[in-house]
Amino acid sequence: MALSTESHHYARLTMAQALVRYLAAQKIVTDGFEQQLFGGVFAIFGHGNVVCLGEALYEARAVLPTWRGQNEQSMGFAAAAYAKAHRRRRICVATSSIGPGATNMVTAAAVAHANRLPVLFLSGDVYHHRLPHPVLQQVEHFGDPTVSVNDAFKPVTRYWDRVTHPAQLLQSLPAAIATMLDPADCGPAFLGLPQDVQGIAYDFPVAFFAPHVHRIRRTRPDLQEVAAAAARIQRAQRPVIIAGGGVHYSMATNTLGELAARHNVPVVETIAGMSTLVHAHPCNYGIVGVTGTECANVICGEADVIIAVGTRLQDFTTGSWTVFSETAQVIGLNAARFDATKHLALPIVGDAHEGLQALDAALAHWRADSLWTSRANTLRDQWNSRPETRGKTPDGFPAYAQIVNAVNRLCAAADRVVTAAGGLPGEISANWRARSVASVDIEYGYSCMGYEIAGGWGARIAQMESADGGDTIVFVGDGSYLLLNSDVYSSVLSGRKLIIVLCDNGGFAVIDRLQRNTGNVAFNNFIADCQWDRAPFAVDFAMHARSMGAHSESVDSIAGFEAAFMRAKSSDRTYVIDVKVDPYSWSEGGSAWWEVGTPEVSNRPEVLAAASEWNLGRVRQRRGV
Repeated sequence: MALSTESHHYARLTMAQALVRYLAAQKIVTDGFEQQLFGGVFAIFGHGNVVCLGEALYEARAVLPTWRGQNEQSMGFAAAAYAKAHRRRRICVATSSIGPGATNMVTAAAVAHANRLPVLFLSGDVYHHRLPHPVLQQVEHFGDPTVSVNDAFKPVTRYWDRVTHPAQLLQSLPAAIATMLDPADCGPAFLGLPQDVQGIAYDFPVAFFAPHVHRIRRTRPDLQEVAAAAARIQRAQRPVIIAGGGVHYSMATNTLGELAARHNVPVVETIAGMSTLVHAHPCNYGIVGVTGTECANVICGEADVIIAVGTRLQDFTTGSWTVFSETAQVIGLNAARFDATKHLALPIVGDAHEGLQALDAALAHWRADSLWTSRANTLRDQWNSRPETRGKTPDGFPAYAQIVNAVNRLCAAADRVVTAAGGLPGEISANWRARSVASVDIEYGYSCMGYEIAGGWGARIAQMESADGGDTIVFVGDGSYLLLNSDVYSSVLSGRKLIIVLCDNGGFAVIDRLQRNTGNVAFNNFIADCQWDRAPFAVDFAMHARSMGAHSESVDSIAGFEAAFMRAKSSDRTYVIDVKVDPYSWSEGGSAWWEVGTPEVSNRPEVLAAASEWNLGRVRQRRGV
């Protein structure tokens, strides 16, 4: 990087130059291999970040590559998916200008925060000296001139700072990185960069920019907590392990699988924990919760001890706390005390890998009752042998399940699947049979439409940095595609090929399902059910994708889809398959109850009847004991 002056002990750099130089000096060791901690910067430049930060990024481009985004929100999604694909061992930056560019990233910060993923957000900010105020894109607060729109990041980041003097970087940058790499506090960090302060020079200690090698902390659990948990498990008749996303981030998938097999304990996975175990693993009993499998939910309902590993026990996992018996004891193994102690759990606060090893040793030769695992095996066999859900529309369009199963049959073990929100997470949870560990990314912590393609792009960048090979397969609905599709273009420009399976059902079908299931009239979800001034028409998604440089085609049958998928596998660039699907055919049998606010007063008897039915579920909710 070009420097104005540099002595033996100090380097005179602008704040922006020092920030970039520090990021470029950070390393991490994973599996004995040292690499850059920061994999790159997703950037859209504006007057708030182009002149100073842009200048610094240009000088560092060989070490810290800059990826030009098309939308600030999607850049944050890509950065989050990148971190998830690297199991929180590598981080990307997302940077925007001030004003709307910054607020566009707030949703992405919420995705990273809800999913406990490290992303460094850098946004331009208003002038610290205030002389030109109000400036372009500034939102003024009459009673507090220190507030800018960047304060909106405070609720959705783990670390927040506004850099009002270059010297602040000496404390703020190490603190932000320490937060993002802490297994207990992991999440996004935010730095607001006032435009004037970015260009101010300061004599930084040269030692500040020395290469720094990070390692992820593995906190060993308290031995008394392990002993208490082990004693309770040894008295259990029907124990179950819930594997959450933290198992992936601790690199503890093998450890968990070995413990489960040695002690004969069934394992169910959360959505974030999907592919902790491969489908063929003898202890894998499917996905628990609202989008779960019948066998997993029944097992958890009958269990007397729930060993929750690396999960925050979100309502889709717990069925709004109706999946588990009121008397079942929860044992929470988690790096975060906040998660380990939920619902009066017996806590084991510590790293999942270390905690599982300690628990394994404490359990000694104990094994769960074989009658319990025999019962679980019967339920699993029944679930796996159920007929495939097929479409029922007069047009003969396939169901979601048929598309998911077709991809599952035809994909390679090394392929990675990415999706989010809508109906696809449930269909993949119910039907996907993982052949490799950590191969599924379903963003359901924030359930954010628009994550799919952008997240696929970020995951693809990460996947091409590894030696695993394989394709990145994105499942997206037509609603999410219309919401945010511009990274089709990014993937083509950057040479990061995606296979995008676009399931077109004519609108927001899963919300229509909820609407109708609660006694409401179909309204404002399907394109056909909206109040338009003209007759609704279908979007030509294949043509749209081609306009962004992708290969694409439209199909409306399973045979046509399978042929198209094989063409996509051999394509030299991003390939979009627009497949028409039945909007009313869903995988049945696995769903748990879910808390939804229902009207106490309505003109529709159907709504009141559905509300009465819903109230029966509330009776089954655990009260925290």
